[in-house]
Amino acid sequence: MIDKKRRYDLDWLRVIAILAVYFHHVGMPFNGDDFHIMNSESSKLLDDIMVLFEQFRLPLLFLISGTGTMFAFSKRTWLEFIKERSKRLIIPLIFGTLFIVPPQTYFQYINKYSSYIEVYKNGDFETNHLWFIENLFILSIILIPLILFLKSTRSDKLISLFDKVSANKYGILVTGLPLLIITILLKKIYPSDSKDITNLSSTFYYGYFFISGMIFTSSKKSWSYLIAHRKFNLTSFIISFILFYGYYLLPSEYISPYLSISNRWSLWYLVCTMLSWTFVTTLLGYGQVLFNKKSILLYKCNEAIYPFYILHQTIIIIVGYYIISLDFSILSKIFLLILTSFPLTILIYRIFIYPFKITRFVFGMKSKS
Repeated sequence: MIDKKRRYDLDWLRVIAILAVYFHHVGMPFNGDDFHIMNSESSKLLDDIMVLFEQFRLPLLFLISGTGTMFAFSKRTWLEFIKERSKRLIIPLIFGTLFIVPPQTYFQYINKYSSYIEVYKNGDFETNHLWFIENLFILSIILIPLILFLKSTRSDKLISLFDKVSANKYGILVTGLPLLIITILLKKIYPSDSKDITNLSSTFYYGYFFISGMIFTSSKKSWSYLIAHRKFNLTSFIISFILFYGYYLLPSEYISPYLSISNRWSLWYLVCTMLSWTFVTTLLGYGQVLFNKKSILLYKCNEAIYPFYILHQTIIIIVGYYIISLDFSILSKIFLLILTSFPLTILIYRIFIYPFKITRFVFGMKSKS
């Protein structure tokens, strides 16, 4: 049975998760990883900080998307659900691939193009950051049988078992064990970090959070247990945090004589997964206490956050391309990139997307009230 009451805490967490994605992408040109545009110098400290936040933002976003999927399905038949998902996900994905992402391709490979139109002439279309929308749609459709099962009385025994396990303070922690096992095993077969849906290690990892959101939403009591055990979950997160950075910062020569490279990678996936699961479950508990409040600011943010997500990386790359060429420090460039790209993204949303039916439609927004 799904409680259809508006969950303002989940709305806030969705906004926070996408803002975390924004700040992550702001840092990408400066952390030494392979981004679409790269600064001539990189910061090891920034990379060490960003590796932590890489474990949080997408798992949280997929779990919240799982809850949203159940809420969306609770009002519709499966055919109506497919239509709604297509409208909200496929239309923005197609529009974004054709018109939002090409500038990213142009500035990434600017030296090989004589003009922007060559991106279209060559058919150089990518989804880039919109992979999340693509994967979300595929997961939503593939999991329709599971959604129907969770909506029916046939799932009562499973949900009762989940409630019983969640009642124990160790219960939520234990429910993360299959995620640990699945991730370690699949990474041996699919070691790539690609977010393509065919990379099963990535798909099952994020899919686990997505399905967890669906099960939490179908449960009658698990949300209250997340509140009740939030301090224990926080302790688990702190321990996971220490283990994560302890292993991350451990010099390889201390461990390489004793473990093969395969086992060392397995340990890395272990600490990463522990950190992700304990953080997300902790935040779900504290979020209900701190964020479950209605506000005008939340309403405006919740309405804007989806087009903001679609736009943000393109704005970061266009503005960032010129900023990284400046003779400034990395910290100065990051602040300048935030001070320009964030208000510019909001401005484009307010002037060109928010007021008009057609732009609201292609950006996956609901019609204006």
